[in-house]
Amino acid sequence: MKKRFNLRVLVICFLIVFGTAFVGSLFTSKNVDTSWYQNIKPDITPPNYVFPIVWNILFFLIALSLYFAWIYSSKDQKKKIVLVYGINLFLNAFWSFVFFGLKLPLYAFGVLILLEFSIISMIYVTYKINKKFSYFLIPYLLWVSFAGILNYFIAT
Repeated sequence: MKKRFNLRVLVICFLIVFGTAFVGSLFTSKNVDTSWYQNIKPDITPPNYVFPIVWNILFFLIALSLYFAWIYSSKDQKKKIVLVYGINLFLNAFWSFVFFGLKLPLYAFGVLILLEFSIISMIYVTYKINKKFSYFLIPYLLWVSFAGILNYFIAT
């Protein structure tokens, strides 16, 4: 089934995803250079400049996955897309708020576990629509898993 390119939907997907990224960055960017974070981050933490590069690539892939899932989905599938992507994007920004805003790494780790399940749900729902678009989310799952290891080391 061939679908036509839809610029309006593509722009909306990018605005939603990068809007979420912006909200998360409000809590993150002002705290990564603080003594609090510098004193708790594990030795395996990549340099600070790596994070915005990786996250921008991941958010780009998430937005593309959302776009393709949306344009290839049925009306019933669209409800699932809104639910799983909405929960995921909320948890993504919420983790930044809990970890960097509230400075509560243990609680942030709990949020991160939920975030992992939400990414798996996104992959599952997107896979049911078109498996190749679900593959766009694999790097996101891997990166958040690595972030989970870092968060775990900090919380324990």
